[in-house]
Amino acid sequence: MKVIALVLDSVGLGYLPDAPLFGDEGADTLDHTLLKTGVELPHLASLGLGWVPGVHTLPRPKPQGAFGRMREVNPGKDTTTGHFEFVGVHLERPFRTYPEGFPEELLRAWAEAAGVGGWLLNRPYSGTEAIKDYGEAHLKTGFPIVYTSADSVFQVAAHVEVIPPEELYRISEVARALLRGEHQVARVIARPFAGSPGAFYRREDLRRDFALEPPRNVLDLLVEGGLEVIGVGKIPDIYAHRGFTREVKTADNKDGLEKTLALMKEPFRGLLFTNLVDFDAKYGHRRDPQGYARALKELDAFLPRLLEALGPEDHLFLVSDHGNDPTFFGTDHTREYGMLLWVGPGVEGDLGTRETFADLGATWARLFGLSWDGPGKSLV
Repeated sequence: MKVIALVLDSVGLGYLPDAPLFGDEGADTLDHTLLKTGVELPHLASLGLGWVPGVHTLPRPKPQGAFGRMREVNPGKDTTTGHFEFVGVHLERPFRTYPEGFPEELLRAWAEAAGVGGWLLNRPYSGTEAIKDYGEAHLKTGFPIVYTSADSVFQVAAHVEVIPPEELYRISEVARALLRGEHQVARVIARPFAGSPGAFYRREDLRRDFALEPPRNVLDLLVEGGLEVIGVGKIPDIYAHRGFTREVKTADNKDGLEKTLALMKEPFRGLLFTNLVDFDAKYGHRRDPQGYARALKELDAFLPRLLEALGPEDHLFLVSDHGNDPTFFGTDHTREYGMLLWVGPGVEGDLGTRETFADLGATWARLFGLSWDGPGKSLV
């Protein structure tokens, strides 16, 4: 038996009751994107997505599986917060964020330890705008570009011909070692870029994440139970490369879908865990509803191939980790319900609104006959 879990990164299903605390009241990634663009998603609708409370833009044919939505308990709306909760990690406090930029003394300590002469920027900023606005100064000074966002993240950008990727990874690891305790952030991200002034572009293939290692979770349980756990896309990065038997890199959503399909056809027993990041990184943060719609359409068109590849005992979950409404103000994630679609033998009906994302990991454990005593209630 295989369990395939596909994370539609940021495809939220409407704002959570506590969204006003995050400034996100009114956000609704899926509905607003569909209303803005008119894109049709017949295959997602056939799985019951149109029946989920709060989804008003899809038809309601007889569902092929089970459908619902999940409430996020963890305090935040970032990738790490949502993914940790998927596998049974409830956080007592949110990860640290830096809306005013990082403290000067912290950056001085990092620059000294990393052996860099200084830094540029140091405030919340769009990644593409950061290299556009500060790339030329970086070429002249050699100083890395440091920025953050509403998420708990320390990002370091550098041109590949000024600071080669391996060196950028090293100075990012120095930052990761410093950003703990009082200044703990969820992720440090190395962001290599290339090109010339006026035409800089990010080298997403060279990006590297340095995440906090999560506490014991369902992924550990599966590996200890002798199961394969295959992470596809940025999934292994999110969990600091712990709890996996195999890791597969991807270039974009299409590549992630193709590699997931190929892996589904291999003989193994365990979890195939994929993140499709383009919704979030390419279109949500850039507030591009047309691009977001194209990515949804691409997934929808591919979905029949995934369904056909399911074995008689296999299970497919389509979920989302937060929102990123491309029609909303700003450029940050939005605090929304997570998607929950499930296809498998004997699976059908309304799953309702789950009280935590952790129900997902608890379900995986139960499907494999393992005992999980952490957060979450199995859907089985």
